[in-house]
Amino acid sequence: MSKPRLVLIGNGMAGVRTLEELLKIAPDHYRITVFGAEPHPNYNRILLSPVLAGEMTLPEIVLNDREWYAAHGITLHTGRQVVAIDRGRRRVIADDGSEAPYDRLLIATGSTPFRLPVPGNDLPGVIGYRDIKDTDEMIAAAREHRHAVVIGGGLLGLEAANGLAQRGMTVSVVHLGRWLLDRQLDETAGRMLQRALEARGLNFLLGRQTAALLPGAGGRVGAVRFGDGAEVPADLVVMAAGIRPNTGLAENAGIHCQRGIVVNDTMQTFDPRIYAVGECVSHRGIAYGLVAPLFEQAKVAANHLAGYGIGRYAGSVTSAKLKVTGIDLFSAGDFMGGDESEEIVLDDRPAGVYKKLVIRADKLVGGVIYGDTTDGPWYFQLLREGRDIGAIRDRLIFGQAFAGG
Repeated sequence: MSKPRLVLIGNGMAGVRTLEELLKIAPDHYRITVFGAEPHPNYNRILLSPVLAGEMTLPEIVLNDREWYAAHGITLHTGRQVVAIDRGRRRVIADDGSEAPYDRLLIATGSTPFRLPVPGNDLPGVIGYRDIKDTDEMIAAAREHRHAVVIGGGLLGLEAANGLAQRGMTVSVVHLGRWLLDRQLDETAGRMLQRALEARGLNFLLGRQTAALLPGAGGRVGAVRFGDGAEVPADLVVMAAGIRPNTGLAENAGIHCQRGIVVNDTMQTFDPRIYAVGECVSHRGIAYGLVAPLFEQAKVAANHLAGYGIGRYAGSVTSAKLKVTGIDLFSAGDFMGGDESEEIVLDDRPAGVYKKLVIRADKLVGGVIYGDTTDGPWYFQLLREGRDIGAIRDRLIFGQAFAGG
């Protein structure tokens, strides 16, 4: 009998990781076809910021070269976007009119950058920051232009700002929040990070709302105007104000979507022949943007595609171990705390070290670390396992070695 056919839409990290897991446990189960909208094989999107900063090259961030696909008998279509899923005929249709039949379909279309709905957001020189094409555009702009504005003070925005500054641009970061990385850090750690990055030449405009992008010479973007009427020059504007699950293809095919493609604990969609993983997915109402949860999803999806049927994805407890321009940061859980929780804080700003642990009922429920993040994985393990820390409470802030964990 001929092998069943598996089609993967999306050649990114989550989808291809699912194939890697599948090939480990059922290497000959499917005839596999992959469609990728970008003209590249699978690459590590996390490493785009070192490419932008000139610390790495594009070939160095490729995860699976074309020879890998060929060695595993995978038909790879790059630079070809799937525009429709015909669930009745069980086929996908690409933008060049070609079709591929499937017995099982895996959707991993990822996410798209959120573009602020302001006048001028379509001017030349206004881009998102999501893929190799965006990175190439920023590198090219840095050769010819001087002033860059990055909208968004999250991790992606700071990485873009650092990379552009490394390439000689004058960079201003505009952020609506009161401190940087306000989803990963508390205010103290966010302010410490801001001071460290200001010392490296970055400029920050916090609590500012972008009202319009203004054209400059030749019709290219020339300035950013804020809600209070103030303006800053900008030959390049990078939108890094968030992402949105890329669900259009699934929605048009009649697959249930709500803040992402809705999947159950087996990563199966409303249609039992169709699975989905990655940033395009909504699982129990949550869409994950960090790599670790996406890889956990990939393992479960592979288990079910292989026919074992024993894996379950129950959601992820997420932690963020971030390295922003050489500054180590860690956060996990409910690091902001509240009325029913207690905080243990170590604040040694002259040494560039800050720790805050949030405890509730003798259990660690959250934490944030700036500087020395050596004990981050241990704190995350305590949090994830829900262990009672009453016996080591007084020593907990000093780390695993001192607390005897």
